[in-house]
Amino acid sequence: MVSIKSDREIERMMEACKITAETHQMLEQNIRPGISTDDLDKMAEEFIRSKGGIPAQKGYPSGVRGVSDFPATLCISINDEVIHGIPSKKRMIQEGDIVSIDLVVQKNGFHGDAARTHLVGNVSEEAKKLVEVTKQAFFEGIKLATEGNRVGDISFAIQSYVEKFGFSVVREFQGHGIGREMHEDPGIPNYGKKGKGLRLQKGMTIAVEPMVIQKKPDILELQDGWTIVTEDQSLAAHYENTILITEKEAKVLTII
Repeated sequence: MVSIKSDREIERMMEACKITAETHQMLEQNIRPGISTDDLDKMAEEFIRSKGGIPAQKGYPSGVRGVSDFPATLCISINDEVIHGIPSKKRMIQEGDIVSIDLVVQKNGFHGDAARTHLVGNVSEEAKKLVEVTKQAFFEGIKLATEGNRVGDISFAIQSYVEKFGFSVVREFQGHGIGREMHEDPGIPNYGKKGKGLRLQKGMTIAVEPMVIQKKPDILELQDGWTIVTEDQSLAAHYENTILITEKEAKVLTII
C-alpha cells in the first residue's frame, strides 16, 4: 500500500527531514583526513539526539539469519564501497577519498532519509566527475517526479543521464517510499522505462537515490552482511533526498 500523507503528517515529517539535512551539514564541516568513521558516527548520533531525533538506522534489522542488526547511526562507504559501510574506529578517512554518508532520522513517528558523497582533499578528476554526475542524476530524476507521471519516468531519467557519461547505475538496490516506516512502497529503481510503473500522486513522499558506479555495475556483499562494494573495485557514489510529490515540481525535504 502506498501512503498518501496529509498536510499534518507532512509537517511532522519535515521536522525529521530538517534534522537529517542539518546533520549532513555538520558532517560536511567535520569530515577530513585523519578522522575515523567511528568518530563521525558518534558526532552524528549526538547531534541527532540533541535535536530531538532518533538515529533510525541504528539497530535496523538485517533480516538475514546470522547477520547482526546494523550497529551504527551512519552508513559510511568509501571509494569502492557503494552503500551500507559500517563505521569503525580503525577506518580512517584519507586524503583523496570519496566518502558516501547515508543517514535516516526519525522524529514524531516519521522519517527523513538523505545521502551525500564527499570529496576529501585532492581527489582525481574522474572521482569529481562521478560525484557530480551522481548528484545531478538525482535532480534530473526529480524533474519528472510530479503528480500524474510514473515511477519509470524518474528511473529512466536517472539511468539515461548517468549512462551518458559512461557510468553505471546499481540495479540491486533502489529508492523507496518513506514516512512512518523507513522503507515503504513504492520502490524507485535507478533504471527503467518511461511511462511504466506506479503513477505518482500528490502527497506521496519518496526517497530518490542514485547509486552510481564508475565502471561496470556489478556488486558484491562483504562478509559483514552489510557492506556493498563494486566487483571491479572501481569508485562508487551515492546521492539521496526525501521528496514530496506535489501538483507541480517535487519539493525536496532534506535540503535546507
